[in-house]
Amino acid sequence: MALNRCVDLLRRRCCSLLRRAVAPPPAPLSSASVPGFAPPLSRSSSDRTPRALDTSLFVPVAVRNDEARDGAVGAELTQPLDKGEILKVLNKFYKRKEMQKLAADQGLDARLFHQAFISFRKYILEMNILSADLHIILSDICCGAGHIDDIFPYFMRHAKQIFPMLDCMDDLRKISDLRVPANWYPEARAIQRKIVFHAGPTNSGKTYHAIQRYLEAKSGVYCGPLKLLAHEIFEKSNAAGVPCDLVTGEERTFVDPEGKQSNHVACTIEMCSVTTPYEVAVIDEIQMIRDPSRGWAWTRALMGLCAEEIHVCGEAAAINFITELMFTTGEEVEVHNYKRLTPFSISDQAVENLDNLEPGDCIVCFSKNDIYSVNRQIEIRGLECAVIYGSLPPGTKLAQAKKFNDPDDPCKILVATDAIGMGLNLSIRRIIFNSLVKPSVNEKGEKELVTISTSQALQIAGRAGRFSSVFKEGMVTTMHRDDLPVLKEILSRPVDPVETAGLHPTAEQIEMFAYHLPDATLSNLIDIFVSLSQVDGLYFVCNIDDFKFLADMIQHIPLNLRSRYVFCTAPINKKQPFVCTSFLKFARQFSRDEPLTFDWVCRHIKWPLVAPKNIKDLVHLEAVHDVLDLYLWLSYRFMDMFPDANLVREIQQELDGIIQVGVRNITRLIRATEAQSPSSGSESKTPGLGPQSPSLALRRARASKSQANMKEGNRTTEHSLGSRLVQEGLLTPELLQQLRKELVKMSGEWESVRVASIILKKKKKHTNIFKFSP
Repeated sequence: MALNRCVDLLRRRCCSLLRRAVAPPPAPLSSASVPGFAPPLSRSSSDRTPRALDTSLFVPVAVRNDEARDGAVGAELTQPLDKGEILKVLNKFYKRKEMQKLAADQGLDARLFHQAFISFRKYILEMNILSADLHIILSDICCGAGHIDDIFPYFMRHAKQIFPMLDCMDDLRKISDLRVPANWYPEARAIQRKIVFHAGPTNSGKTYHAIQRYLEAKSGVYCGPLKLLAHEIFEKSNAAGVPCDLVTGEERTFVDPEGKQSNHVACTIEMCSVTTPYEVAVIDEIQMIRDPSRGWAWTRALMGLCAEEIHVCGEAAAINFITELMFTTGEEVEVHNYKRLTPFSISDQAVENLDNLEPGDCIVCFSKNDIYSVNRQIEIRGLECAVIYGSLPPGTKLAQAKKFNDPDDPCKILVATDAIGMGLNLSIRRIIFNSLVKPSVNEKGEKELVTISTSQALQIAGRAGRFSSVFKEGMVTTMHRDDLPVLKEILSRPVDPVETAGLHPTAEQIEMFAYHLPDATLSNLIDIFVSLSQVDGLYFVCNIDDFKFLADMIQHIPLNLRSRYVFCTAPINKKQPFVCTSFLKFARQFSRDEPLTFDWVCRHIKWPLVAPKNIKDLVHLEAVHDVLDLYLWLSYRFMDMFPDANLVREIQQELDGIIQVGVRNITRLIRATEAQSPSSGSESKTPGLGPQSPSLALRRARASKSQANMKEGNRTTEHSLGSRLVQEGLLTPELLQQLRKELVKMSGEWESVRVASIILKKKKKHTNIFKFSP
């Protein structure tokens, strides 16, 4: 075989020399002159042009430098190659514009062409023995018997080895085509569903009417955005004599003692089944279909639920969009409009001072630090206060809500974040916005403070004056006077209409991508998928930053693709270091095929835990609760590897009770935290101040007395610089008040400048668009 191959290569070599001896010098290469490389077909105007791919996502695959199978035949037939001459030839090849253009026709843009050339050059220069055909071509070029363009087929062969997606781009585009999501659910398309939209503001009874139909049906599913809402429907249904199961990411509760599934189920929307047939399905808060992170779950439920009747509840701003969306499935939408059952009005006066609080008041803050500060100030005034924020366990939230709602409990004030916007029934008379700006993350992943939207403001304000509470009329105002006209303006605007629905790549789609790109990381697969994806104008691809964050975190851990995907869809708070560390340990233990037992979990969280002594301890306990939630969530996906779900749930309930104790004593925890902070304590610890002098003590006493009598403009943040200066006698309350007024005026001016700047930028952008449009 080796002798025959040598004879064959020798014959080809002689023929090549003979052709070149009688043929004219080769012309510059074009795409039409290369055998095997046909020019791209021209597209008609009716063809849909796919979106340009972001090639920065292409990660080159390492090519193994295996020795040539035919040994040193190339060198035997010609001569050894001079590395210096080869380098010159390759650099000339790189600089030829014709080569770059031809490579672009094959999918290599300038960036990929450069990367592929660097890898190709390194491969040739570092290989001791090249394949015979490549060796002969390079030898011919160095001797002047070949043309530099003859390298191109070998270059492309190497490029497709390091960028395997070049050979399967059409398949990848087909897999990531998200333009017709209605076709993903053949079971739902096989039946003609009735869509009923219950539209109205908060406290209008829209969900109540949908639930009544749900309870009357022979079978039904309720899909809610929160565990608390699913729990509420679960309890209401069973209380009404309709057996109902509960399904959330972390919990499965079957009312049948033997575990047989009931005909009715209440679940969080991500957990709804799109293959189980139901008579009635209820999808709550349908406007969240446009949510940047979770909108895909509402799209999946709306398009995929196999129910004869689909009852959707939400804001009227979603009616037109849902109607248009249902046109793609051939289903009509029946709309029922509802008005608010109890009115709420906007007060003409801001609260301005916590001394002006009244029973039934709820102060809404948008940060946990503000929650702590306001709570401390309220309890200093001798008032009891309930606290609700997002990271509290559901049991603690319910306990605090019950404490606030109980007419016999002395607690009549509530401090909460926008977590009260849905999922809790609260007897609130007046909503007080402590601020109108909320921390947010923009499209670039940057943190910023943004003014709350009309939809958010209405959702929160609508909690005042509930039909089922003791307060039949509600009121809305602000803590600070300058915020009140802004709130009125926000609430007077119409709610932005829903215009798009979220989508998310499925595990099956990513697995098909991985089949074509076996060496790509999960994070890279997701990036390429989103870059190649084609969506209809009605849809968008949801934010995948959290998914990629988790994928990158466990990339070094050996897991199969499906398990890795499931781990990365776990709902964890990436801002909590302890939760992220636990997630990493869970994945590592799982990869070793070692079950995560109850004892292992207890060692990891250092159970048993004690009541918190300060705010830091409380925050840590909340993180531990989230870690136990993560365990339970994974236990329903990998039962063999997370076998002790029942035991973990027991200690989680015990932990919930410990956290409840901490929240009830939150003022004491704040005091303990302040006592441990470097900025508090003895006078010698105060930066810039020496030992206390009699005159300084006298000034502080006068300032303290004056501050006690001051009500006008009292702010709720005790740790502010202004409050500290007043306490230390370096600033009088009157001067502090004047400074505040001037700062408010300056902030208003800066806001005007910022808005004007944004308008000018948009105007300039639109001007450029019009300028360059054909």
